[in-house]
This record gives sequence, structure tokens and C-alpha cells, in this order.
Amino acid sequence: RKLLEEGFNIELFIEGGRSRTGKLIMPKLGMLSILLDAYKNGACPDMVFVPIYIGYDRVLEEGSYLNEVEGGQKRPESFFQVIQARKFLKKRFGRIYIKFHEPISIKDRLEQNHTSISSLEQKEINTLCRYLAFRIINAINKVTVVTPHALTASAILNCSRKRFSRRHMLFHIETLMKHLHAQNALLADTLQVEPFRAVDQVLESYFQQKLVERIEPDKQSGSDEVFLTVDENKRTLLEYYKNNGIAFFIPAAYTAVSIIAKEAFQFSSPELYDDYNFLRDFFQNEFAYDVDHPPEYVIRKTLKAFIDDAILMPHPTLPDTYNVTSAGLRKLRFFAHFLKTYLDSYWVVLNYFRRYPANTHNPKKRIRKIQSRGALMYKRGEITLKEALSKVNYENAVNYFIAHDVKGSASTKKINYYDQNIQRFL
Repeated sequence: RKLLEEGFNIELFIEGGRSRTGKLIMPKLGMLSILLDAYKNGACPDMVFVPIYIGYDRVLEEGSYLNEVEGGQKRPESFFQVIQARKFLKKRFGRIYIKFHEPISIKDRLEQNHTSISSLEQKEINTLCRYLAFRIINAINKVTVVTPHALTASAILNCSRKRFSRRHMLFHIETLMKHLHAQNALLADTLQVEPFRAVDQVLESYFQQKLVERIEPDKQSGSDEVFLTVDENKRTLLEYYKNNGIAFFIPAAYTAVSIIAKEAFQFSSPELYDDYNFLRDFFQNEFAYDVDHPPEYVIRKTLKAFIDDAILMPHPTLPDTYNVTSAGLRKLRFFAHFLKTYLDSYWVVLNYFRRYPANTHNPKKRIRKIQSRGALMYKRGEITLKEALSKVNYENAVNYFIAHDVKGSASTKKINYYDQNIQRFL
């Protein structure tokens, strides 16, 4: 309150810590709640929040992030690490991007609703706090700069084959770029000027890091096609960079999965609402939803982007009805693939709850059991993505299921409900 009274700026990290997965963490509400209480008590005439995006082509902590996502413990920082860090200064890590969203005024927000902070009950202030937190996260997502590293990692990991051609990957790059333009997303300078050259430079970087391997063309076959393959053990690192720009593709992924689940080449937009809302709720711990627009608006906007890319064709006579083009089905599956990592992770956790009664293990042992279960399911081929073996995803899934009355093997009805939906979407 004293800082606000004196007119000082306050720096607030809305996520509460650094992301280990590459995407924004769901907002923490504690500090915002304290600020709103001070504002209600008259510390200042207005509070103005300026959401700031800070991003990187590459991060120095790749190795430690990868270790933590896969279940390792965070190493405490030490003077020895500072000495070791000298070797990183000799390497090139690309650019840092800083972008500012338009300021968000609490006073303006309340005046739009024809109210004031002093007239709000505590429950209403809590609602305002949650809205403000998600509004800030939404704003940071909107000014996120999509980098060549994020774009290339997305195209590589969403390729349906373990071995794929460079031409196949560039086709996906083009699809992603069209969708980003439809979203008015901010692109790195290199992507705006020479996107395919920027992608080639990132590929060279991935080759040097041994994340991706180049398979030279077979001269005997007479083909000059270059093929690529991904090191399975390095997919999680690529997932980190893919997640840097994933927020722009999640509405498209929800919509694509909802369309494919209909198992028909013709559908109406209202038919998508139930599945879209299920997915938005199901992944509430993973992706911040748009607090200013209802799902119906987001679906319509996404369908328009799909029409512009010839994925869908509006029906000539039936309103709000669309046909999937033959080429469009392949692109829908590509967009849907953004959710596969998370569907796999959540299915692993659901399998844990199916096997054990409630309160069998404490939280730490529960996560270890889930990690063991995930490794076994991956070995058996029940889940196919190495990046789905994520401790962070597991923890988010546990929190979701417990909050939705999945406590253990006795929760049969709920477990079957979620199992059927996960399998349907997979």
C-alpha cells in the first residue's frame, strides 16, 4: 500500500516462476489479491497493469529444464555454476524479444461495468482478481513473438511420421504461417523477411545439436529428396520450443479435434460446441482461455481461418454448415496434433487412478508411480510420444482429476467418462 501511495512502479511475475515447458504457466493470484486490497483501501486513484512478453530464440538452461520436465530435481544455484556459465558466453543463442501490451486500467474496467472497487463484496473482488490474472496472461500471449525455433519445432513434432521429407515439413511451415497471419500474430523479423531461409538456419542449428538428423537422398533411387528424423530422446527439448508459440494454435487444435471427432465430412458449427467446451475445460491447467470472448466467437474466428486456407468450404445453402475438403482433413489432423502430447499425458495419469484406491500414495510417491506407469506405457506403445512423459503435465493432470472427483479406483463412472473422451480424441 505504501509503494502504491508513493507512486512507485511494482514489477510482478504473474506466473510465479519460470516455465519449464516453454508455455505460460497459469497465473498465481496472491500478489494480485494484495494489490487489489490496497487499491480498495484507497492507496491510489487507479492501478494500471502493463503486460510484458520476454522471449528468447534459445535459452541457456535447456539441459536443466529438460531434466526437470523428465522428473529430475532442480539443482540449487551456486558460485560454481557461475564459473561454469562462462562457456555459454562463447555460444550464439540468438535474440531476446521484449514486447509490451496496451496497459490495462482497473478504474476503466470497473467504470465499464458501472461499478467501483468500494462497492464490491469480497467474492466479487476474488472474481475480478481471477479475471485480471487471465486478462494479463491473454495479453502476454497476444504479444508473444513467434520465433523460427518455435515454428520449426512445431512443424517437426507435428509431422505424423518419424521419418519425413524436408518438403513435407515446409508444407506444414506454410500452413502454420497462414494461420499465424490470420491471428495477426507477431513474427520474428527473420520470419517476416525470409521465412524459409530462417527455417533452414534453425534446421542447421538442430542438426548441430543432434536434435534432428538429415538423411541424404538415395542416389540409386534417382530421388533428390532430403529426409529428416528426430532423436526420440531429444523430442522433449523440441517440445519446449514448440510450446513457445503454441498459444496461437490451441483454439485451432480444439476446433480441429472437435471436427475430426464428428467422423463426417459435413458438420454445423453448433455441433462443435460440446467437444470444444470439454477440451477447454479439460486443459484448464495447461492453456489460459480467452476471458473476453465466448467459445462460440473463438470457434467462428477459427472456422474463418480454416476457410481462408481451403481446409473447409461453406455449404452453399445451409447456414453455419461446412464441408471438409480432401486436402483439409490432413491439415486438420496436423492442427489436432498440438493436443496429442497432453492427451497422452492425461491418459497416463488416468491409468494411475484406475489402478490404485484413493490416498494410496502421498503426492511425491504418486508422481513417481505415474512416471513409472508412463514409461511402461511408452515402452508398450500405448502412448507414442516421448514428450508426453512430462512430470509437469502429470502434476497438472493430477490436479485436474482430483478437482473433478477422480480420487482413485472407486471413481469408476468418472474414470470411464474421461477415458472414453480421451480415446475418442486420440
